[in-house]
Amino acid sequence: MTSVQMSAKDELLEQFLDYASRGDLATISSMISHSSQLLNESGRQGWTALMLAARNGHFDVVKALLLNGCNKDLMNKSGQTAHDIAKFWGHRHIARFLSSSGDGTLNGILPSNKPPENESYFSREYLNRMSDKRTDTEWLSAKQASSETVFIVFYNLDPFVKTEQEEMNEIQSKLKLYRFGRDSVKDVLEKSDTVVVFLGVEKRECTTSSPVLKEDGLIAWFALNTRENPTENLKVTASNSFFLTGPMPRLLMLNEDEAGIIAQARSVLAWHNRYSFCPTCGGKTKVDEGGYKRTCLTEGCRSLQGIHNTCYPRVDPVVIMLVLHPDGNRCLLGRKKAFPPGMFSCLAGFIEPGESIENAVRREVFEESGVTVGPVQYISCQPWPMPSSLMIGCFAVAESTDIKVDNNEIEDARWFTRQEVIDALVNGKQAFFSMPPRQAIAHYLVKHWIV
Repeated sequence: MTSVQMSAKDELLEQFLDYASRGDLATISSMISHSSQLLNESGRQGWTALMLAARNGHFDVVKALLLNGCNKDLMNKSGQTAHDIAKFWGHRHIARFLSSSGDGTLNGILPSNKPPENESYFSREYLNRMSDKRTDTEWLSAKQASSETVFIVFYNLDPFVKTEQEEMNEIQSKLKLYRFGRDSVKDVLEKSDTVVVFLGVEKRECTTSSPVLKEDGLIAWFALNTRENPTENLKVTASNSFFLTGPMPRLLMLNEDEAGIIAQARSVLAWHNRYSFCPTCGGKTKVDEGGYKRTCLTEGCRSLQGIHNTCYPRVDPVVIMLVLHPDGNRCLLGRKKAFPPGMFSCLAGFIEPGESIENAVRREVFEESGVTVGPVQYISCQPWPMPSSLMIGCFAVAESTDIKVDNNEIEDARWFTRQEVIDALVNGKQAFFSMPPRQAIAHYLVKHWIV
C-alpha cells in the first residue's frame, strides 16, 4: 500500500517538474492550488520546479512559484541555486529577479546596479551661478559695465552662434556661442524690450599663467533676449555667425559646455517671454534679482505678499520612462507623429500637481499605450530648454503587455527585443527603426538597459 502511494506521489512530482520545465503556467498554477507540497520537492539530481523553470527561461512560472512560497535558496546536488542556474544559462532577467526579489514582486526585472552619475547633455555646469549676487544690484551693474564680461544674445529665444572648423576634419564644423563684449552689445542693452539675465561667473583655477583681471577677478556672463531683430545694433567681427533658428535638433549641435549655458539661459528667457504681465492681477511687472524674479508694479497685488511661484522662473517636471517587458528582454517604445520617419523613443509626459514621479510614470504609460506598470526606478535626469522642462528618466516594469495606443499623443508603440535595440543604436539608419540622438536622455536610458 505504501509503495503504491509513494509511486503515485513520485509520478505527480515528475509531472509537476515536467510542466515547470516546459513553462506550462496554467497547469503549474492548477497543481499548486491542489498540492502546495510540490513547490519545494526535488527530482533527479535535486532539481526543483523553480530550478527547471529558471534553466529554461520561463519567467512567468518562476514568478508564480515564488508568489506561492517556493524556497529560492534550495540547492541541487551540484550546489547550485535557481539563481545560479539562471545566471549560468544567460537568463539575466530571471537571475536579477531571483537575486533581488524575496517576495515575488517584479522588482527583479530592474537592474540591481545603480548607473554611474550621468552628466547629460544640457546639464554641465560651466558657470558658477553665484545666486547670492542676484540681489546685489550694485555688483550686477558693475559687471554689466565691465570690459571682461561676456554677453550672449538671443533673438526670440534663438541664440547667436558661430561655426568653427574642427582641426582634424575641415569638412566637419561645430557651433559655439558668440561671446560679445560690453561695447558690442551696448546699443542692445539700451533697448526697452531687451531682457537681461545674469547667468553666473566662469569657474576658474588660479594658476601662475592666469591673466590679471580687473575688479574681483570674476568673469560674469549675461544673456540678452530681444523680440526685434538686433543684428543692426550688434558689433560682429566673425563672418560665419548667425542666429540659430529652430531649437530642435540644432541646439544639439553645441558643445557640452555651452549646451549647459543654453539650458540655463534659454529656460529663464522663455519664462520672461511668457510672463510679461503679472499672472495674479494682470498688471505690469519689472525684472528683478538678476533676471530670476518678476515683481508686480500694482500696489496691493497678492503676489507681493509672501513667496509665489508665479514670481520666479518655472521648471516643468516631465517623466520619461523605458518600460521593460516582464520577460526582461524587451522594452516598450513609441513614436509621435512629429518624429522623423522610423524613429521610436521612450514614452514621456508631464507630472501633474500633487502627483509623485512613480504615479506619473504609471499614469502616462497607461494613457499612451494601455500598458499597466508596477515597479518604477529613477535613473537620471536632464534639463531640456524647449522651453524649460526637467526630464526625469526612469525604468518601469510592465504588469500587462497588450498595447492600445491613444492615437492622440502617439501613433504607434511596440515591444522591441534587446537585440533589435542594440542594432538600432549600433547601425543607426541602417536598422529597421532609429533611436533619438545620443544627447537625449531617451538614448541614455536605452543604452544603460542593454549594457
